[in-house]
Amino acid sequence: MSCVLCREAGGQLIWQGEKLRLIRAQEAGFPAFYRIVWNAHVAEFSDLSRPEREHCMQAVALVEQVLRAQLAPAKINLATLGNMVPHLHWHIIARFAWDSHFPAPVWASAQRPRDLAQEAALERQLAQLDALLARTLSE
Repeated sequence: MSCVLCREAGGQLIWQGEKLRLIRAQEAGFPAFYRIVWNAHVAEFSDLSRPEREHCMQAVALVEQVLRAQLAPAKINLATLGNMVPHLHWHIIARFAWDSHFPAPVWASAQRPRDLAQEAALERQLAQLDALLARTLSE
């Protein structure tokens, strides 16, 4: 198995279902960076059946809604790239005006130094947020 997302969770496992899982990525500077990862190895969204695509997007939308309601970010970034890891996964990233890269993508160059105090304040909310995300996806 050469696929890292087939071998490993891909980050801190928050919730696992039959078809997909939610992980929190360990991305420095972006504490509220989550990924929905399809459990079976597929490279593209179109590899899924229609019901599977609907299930996947429902999970993405639920995570986005919880992040918006709990964190009030300036924006939520959604992306599925898979250029480096060709295993279907969606990035769901709460973005804030204070983050080092905002309004540029998280993969771009930093616009300013990291605000460690703001990051720490957000990190203190993550255990409670993760529990809420897990409950929401379980329902």
